[in-house]
Amino acid sequence: MTIERIECGPRMSQAVVHGDTVYLAGQVGAPGESVAAQTTAVLAQVDTLLKETGSSKDHLLMATIWLADMGDFAEMNGVWDAWVAGHPAPARATGEAKLAAPEYKVEIIIVAARA
Repeated sequence: MTIERIECGPRMSQAVVHGDTVYLAGQVGAPGESVAAQTTAVLAQVDTLLKETGSSKDHLLMATIWLADMGDFAEMNGVWDAWVAGHPAPARATGEAKLAAPEYKVEIIIVAARA
């Protein structure tokens, strides 16, 4: 079985496809923006990568969401809920973590099936 790597760099790939499973790297938005703005940017990147790998929101399997501050949970969920509305919701976990830089407020990791 082949492994396809999308936007492969020396440290990581933005997406890896193995068989009919798509694994996206953690996506982050512009540093310093609000949680809502970062979440919106992240989900736009997710949409682009899913399309590039032959998948879509209808094929989401798992989402792992890291917030720098769980106090931002409701704000992030407002954007997430609008994005996933009308599509089958994936399994999901959300936790608080120190992200790569203090300006990052949200990071989302997606696993999906190919369409």
